[in-house]
Amino acid sequence: MRLAIISDIHGNMDALQEVLADADKSKVDAIICLGDLVGYGPEPEAVIQTIRERSIPTLLGNHELSILDPKYLSWFNPLARESIQKTIPMLSRGSMDYIAGLKTAAIKNNARFVHGFPPDSVITYLFQIEEPAFGSIFEEMQEHLCFVGHTHKLEFVSYRKGTVIRAPLIKGVMQLRQEKKYIINVGSVGQPRDGNNNAKYTIWDNTENLVQVKFIPYHIARVTNKIIDAGLPDAHAERLW
Repeated sequence: MRLAIISDIHGNMDALQEVLADADKSKVDAIICLGDLVGYGPEPEAVIQTIRERSIPTLLGNHELSILDPKYLSWFNPLARESIQKTIPMLSRGSMDYIAGLKTAAIKNNARFVHGFPPDSVITYLFQIEEPAFGSIFEEMQEHLCFVGHTHKLEFVSYRKGTVIRAPLIKGVMQLRQEKKYIINVGSVGQPRDGNNNAKYTIWDNTENLVQVKFIPYHIARVTNKIIDAGLPDAHAERLW
């Protein structure tokens, strides 16, 4: 099975459209989204509607969590908080109900999927985990593979017999080893933060035990103009470059 894994779209409809078009051309069997459909970007309603129309299973992200429970707004920096507060009026009642129904984790083909960190954290970042802690985390993780988002940076952590390897995940194909366990960060569709402004997503081939990282160009200038026109913080537009 070839599964496309997308995450952190953040209201960037232009990037999502290009990623979905590429996934279709790549003949994936299914798509799953690791959350953060909204926040930062100018078209959160269109993103949610597209995800729903295509019946793409989606997990709860920290931006959705803050919309559902305002106490989490204090967790964000002031610009991100402003963005979330301006996003809420852009969402329909149906989209709000949809967000309220999102789960925090999923298991498919003996792999775990979560926005932040296994087993089901929406808010924990991969970079917050110190290397000595990974041994016990991997030992407790029943699945051999976990896909996460949240940091907007491509990365993987592997584990075998007490040895932890942590490295950037680069464009192209990575062969996974049967004897290892992995946590893989799939990057961001809508707001990458890895020094390359293309939209990012991955394809996992569980038959060949491969992960392919794809870089997808989109019309950034059009999105930055939409962000400014929507009255969202200019910093969220500048960050896309």
